Amino acid sequence: MEDNEHIVYMLKCNDNTLYTGYTNDLEHRLEMHNTGKGAKYTRGRGPFQVVFVEKLTTKEAALQKEYQIKQLTRKEKFQLIRDKLKEVMQYENTEKL
Repeated sequence: MEDNEHIVYMLKCNDNTLYTGYTNDLEHRLEMHNTGKGAKYTRGRGPFQVVFVEKLTTKEAALQKEYQIKQLTRKEKFQLIRDKLKEVMQYENTEKL
């Protein structure tokens, strides 16, 4: 694990709700969610689908991003997810050229 890896992520829960969180070790955090030892909100709501991941350079920036996302409406969160997916798809398309 890198010390400078700060990740904001969104999970789509089995009940179709969204959970937003921060971690510096996404793989470990997902394992915690899946075993019921993660956030209280996610207990009993698995299995989960990771729908958004953003890496930031500082913990402060990541926590600010997490807070900003949590202030969004459900509709705005899904728009953010779609925008990030478009960004990834564009990047992949340019890599193939």
